[in-house]
Amino acid sequence: MWFKREQKNRRLRRTHVLDVKLRSDQVRATRVRLLSIAFAVVFGTFFGIYLLWRAGEAVLDAFVYHNADFAVQTIDAQTDGKIAPEEIRRWARVKLGVNLIGLDLAEVKRNIEMVPVIESVSVERVLPRTLRIRVTERDPIAQVNLPRADATGAIAVSVYQLDANGMVMQPLDPRVCLVPLTQMTSTLPVIAGMNAFQMQPGRRVESPQVQTALALVSAFERSPMAGLVDLRRLDVSAPNVIKVSTEQGSEVIFALTNLEQQFRRWRAIYDLGLRQQKTIATLDLAVANNLPVRWMVASTLPVTQPKAVKPSKPRRKNV
Repeated sequence: MWFKREQKNRRLRRTHVLDVKLRSDQVRATRVRLLSIAFAVVFGTFFGIYLLWRAGEAVLDAFVYHNADFAVQTIDAQTDGKIAPEEIRRWARVKLGVNLIGLDLAEVKRNIEMVPVIESVSVERVLPRTLRIRVTERDPIAQVNLPRADATGAIAVSVYQLDANGMVMQPLDPRVCLVPLTQMTSTLPVIAGMNAFQMQPGRRVESPQVQTALALVSAFERSPMAGLVDLRRLDVSAPNVIKVSTEQGSEVIFALTNLEQQFRRWRAIYDLGLRQQKTIATLDLAVANNLPVRWMVASTLPVTQPKAVKPSKPRRKNV
């Protein structure tokens, strides 16, 4: 009896093992089926998105990027200075007939801003066929004359210009400007004492002394001396001071700080000379007290009369 019961139990145990294997195979099959379905769904989704993307590209190419209705026919270039619009269009490197929608505006902007005389540029599309370009030019306030030897060994002078921020520029060719040559030859004060390594067109001069000289030129137009004298030369070769020469023959030494206060002191000495019928020969404003001043000999040079204040030149819009 015990032997038979044992056999019966073995059968039951074997059946139980078979049931466990059967359920395990079913779970595995179910997992494989679910993974297959999930993979099919993901693949189908990405494939559908890819098809939609390609179809969208084809539609854009057909109806936008290769549409003749969006071909550039007009480049509307305007500037606040004197550069001719034709020159701005040439710098933009945009050919008529290219697609306006597909045009890289950042590249057009970068092409124009590479010219040192350009301060800022805005570029925009005006649908359906116009590219609009607006340019702000740099305004030179001083120039630098550097002697150099040409190919023949002769000494020539290279002329550079600086704006108020110290950006180095080369003078514009009169042929690319709308302003007549006679109006472009206005004399700028010359900054002396600089070397050729500082004169890199398109780069900013970082020298603190040169930056102060440019600030002095800018502040002069708002100073009490504006309209009374003309700045001709600013020498930055000496340390910690700027030697200013005027068209009237005076030499004035400035410290690098407190320019407005020094202009007021200059005006006070200038007015004192007018009352005494004298003209300043040299004046050292870098000294804090007891300003050293030397007067011109009245018999050799007449007293300079006050000049009329020069009106500021309006910046014009060129179409």
